[in-house]
Amino acid sequence: MTRSSSECRPARGRLVLGIETSCDETAAAVVEDAWRVRGAAVAVQHDLHETYGGVVPEIASRAHLERLLPVVRQALDRAGATLQDLDAIAVGHRPGLIGALLVGTSAAKGLAIGLGVPLVGVDHVHAHLLSGLLVDRDAPRPRSLPLPAIGLVISGGHTNLYAIEEPSEPRRLGRTIDDAIGEAFDKVGAMLGCPHPGGPAVERLAESGDPHALDLPVANLGRDRLDFSFSGLKTAVRYAALGAPGRDAPPLTDARRADVAASFQRAAIAALRRNLRRAFDRVPEARGLLVGGGVVANGPVRTMLAEEAARATVDLVVPDLRWCQDNGAMIAALGTLRLQAGETDDLTLAPSATTRT
Repeated sequence: MTRSSSECRPARGRLVLGIETSCDETAAAVVEDAWRVRGAAVAVQHDLHETYGGVVPEIASRAHLERLLPVVRQALDRAGATLQDLDAIAVGHRPGLIGALLVGTSAAKGLAIGLGVPLVGVDHVHAHLLSGLLVDRDAPRPRSLPLPAIGLVISGGHTNLYAIEEPSEPRRLGRTIDDAIGEAFDKVGAMLGCPHPGGPAVERLAESGDPHALDLPVANLGRDRLDFSFSGLKTAVRYAALGAPGRDAPPLTDARRADVAASFQRAAIAALRRNLRRAFDRVPEARGLLVGGGVVANGPVRTMLAEEAARATVDLVVPDLRWCQDNGAMIAALGTLRLQAGETDDLTLAPSATTRT
């Protein structure tokens, strides 16, 4: 009979390996005492998907199969640790591409069984909310977690607002009802002839453009809703850049491309700003703003977040640029908090395409 991870020796919660394979980053990290990153590694797949203009699930899954164990070894080497030093295995098992998640979840189960340590599943969107607390192994003690807080995850697949009292169980206030903001950045980038992923290229293009050149829409789904919508904005950009039915657009010169990018970026950020203000009105006791996700690497977005945190007089917890993308360290961090609360998973842990909240 196979022994489940819950029957293994209890974790001290000190040294945890985090594994992340939800989309197109194969990532692993060894984290000590929740926040101190001993060693991390990531393998990106942009070159594999660039031809298709987006992530191809089957290609992503096969790349994870090839890259996961080398990435784990690299993270352990950088941490100066061995598998026998680990106290537990944490894995992002939702949300994401099912095939990609299956690779990481299966590997985590195998390691937990082989090492006789606990297994803990992590919602990788929730883990993004803690990425601003990660510090290097030799850095000063991490800052305390300001709770209650407002949480915002903005990435290629997610645009979610949360009220956070307990880090492992944030309460969702709003989400995108169509495109995520990072997805909209990438699609606008494709319209403007930018390489995949388009988000960073759109930001660079916008630097030389006029953000008020185009009057683009900011979807308002009602004052009582904190949901987002970016599909209308994306369509408006398409018409401005490529023309509408029966109407040609002006020539897409370099100057025009820059103006379109800048105007889009301004409208997208305006949607984030508006709902953040509504969230702080709804949770007036909030003491912090926790943010995470790939779009947090955008400079104007980071400026807006600092402005809104100052306006609400709360602490802003924002990740370093290297922790904005999907990474194993944030998985290990949230996994450690679950372990410290006495929570583990057994071998029935299954990947899920969606998040619970």
